[in-house]
Amino acid sequence: MAQTTVRADRIAKTMIGASVVRASARAPQWVVPLIKAALVVTDIVIATAAFSLAFYWREGAPLLAASGNAAYAWSARFAPYGALLLFVVLIRLLIAKYYDLYRLRGEFSFVDDGIRVFKATAIGSLLIVAAAFLYRGGFHYRAFSYARSVFVLDFLLAFAGFELVRLLLRTAQTFFRLRGINLIPTLVVGRGPEAAFCIKEMRERPSLGYRVIGVVESGGASPLEVPATYEGVPVISDLAGLPDAIRDSKANEVIIADANVDGDTLFDVMMRCGRRHGVEFRIAPSLFNCLPSKTEVDQIGALPMIRLFREPLSDFARGTKRLSDLFIASLTLAVMSPFWFFIALLIKLDSKGPISYAQERVGMDGRIFVVYKFRTMHMNADSEIHREYQRKFIAGDAEANVGNAERPAYKLRDDPRITRVGRVLRRFSLDEVPQLLNVLRGDMSIVGPRPPIPYEVEAYELRHRKRLDMKPGVTGLWQVSGRNRLPFEEMVKLDLFYIENWSLLFDLKIILRTVMVMLRGDGY
Repeated sequence: MAQTTVRADRIAKTMIGASVVRASARAPQWVVPLIKAALVVTDIVIATAAFSLAFYWREGAPLLAASGNAAYAWSARFAPYGALLLFVVLIRLLIAKYYDLYRLRGEFSFVDDGIRVFKATAIGSLLIVAAAFLYRGGFHYRAFSYARSVFVLDFLLAFAGFELVRLLLRTAQTFFRLRGINLIPTLVVGRGPEAAFCIKEMRERPSLGYRVIGVVESGGASPLEVPATYEGVPVISDLAGLPDAIRDSKANEVIIADANVDGDTLFDVMMRCGRRHGVEFRIAPSLFNCLPSKTEVDQIGALPMIRLFREPLSDFARGTKRLSDLFIASLTLAVMSPFWFFIALLIKLDSKGPISYAQERVGMDGRIFVVYKFRTMHMNADSEIHREYQRKFIAGDAEANVGNAERPAYKLRDDPRITRVGRVLRRFSLDEVPQLLNVLRGDMSIVGPRPPIPYEVEAYELRHRKRLDMKPGVTGLWQVSGRNRLPFEEMVKLDLFYIENWSLLFDLKIILRTVMVMLRGDGY
């Protein structure tokens, strides 16, 4: 015991406190959002000016004309084009967002930026042309023939404007980075050749936008062998203390540069301080022992990097999924609303208690939210029965199968807590209809992994927590692929497959299969 105390004291004295290396010369937190907002406003002005100027050069006619009451309105010749202006601006902004033209963080390349601006402008122009010939100003100008040269000029002017703004922005960004301003504070895990090369590259090229402020000992070395610095950078923590080191040093990036890092420990660290705290993890390309399937490859200078633990969906895909959720949830609630009173009446007549109930569930990234369902159990029902069964189900115990080898069943079929009406509602999955309100609130999605109860998550192993990478769903791939006939590990595999292969078409297929499952009464 005495020897252990001495070793702990020695390593504590060897490592430098993470708070000591906290990066300075960082811009205030409001600066970057302000710059992005200014960039959006600038793009709106460019899109509007380019389209208007293209018309003026082509037609030589004014855009505005005085009306009878002395107020200005679109001129007769510009009115058909003016009806498209809102589409022009929205398309330009959405495509710019899709091509990540508002990203300021990390390394950039003038050439790559130029290519992305060209693609965004070209695709935006094609969509604008499609909108012009399909929308035609709300069919007010269905006989009007738009001049093709206006759209060509608009493309050239818009590309020149967007490219000029990005050049000026990146030039200013490089100017400040070379003076050590607003560099991303970064921690490097490991003390091998990969780590040394990473530190050297970022030190010699501040234009990349990174500053290595600390090294994290990844394990394997005796505490007596841990130096105070490595490659001139303080060693501030070991891998187990990485979350505290991130918090104390205010680091925003962590680069894993040790092939011997323990995958389970690393994943636990990422779960504790990943997306929720705005920290990005990257891994050297030779380190595949802890590599999850959802990755993104990019480059920092001469360093190829693999970005870890990012959102399963891009911003564009997440927005698309959210819009589809809102549309489907609103439509379904409108269609189901006449049946709510009938279901509520049956519940009231069958047993005492409220019509619905609220229960805590675990959502994306482990966030707790309240889910709404029609009540299917007697009041004050003891949850210990379900808690014990879920423990066996997650652990894969043979007792969890209440059926047989030929017809397995992983469900408490004879649960005494369930009411007579509750069994019918569960069989046709009608008890879950109020969860559409959770979809409208943003806690859930129409399609996604099943939302677990907190005591279920407590029994999860680390690999099971990957199913929390996406919003839980009212329905999902598990529900339409066997549901209660599948063991827990198979459920997790289906959830992870869905997360990795999401698409709107995939969601639509699952929704259609869900309708068939409900009609067949396979919910219980």
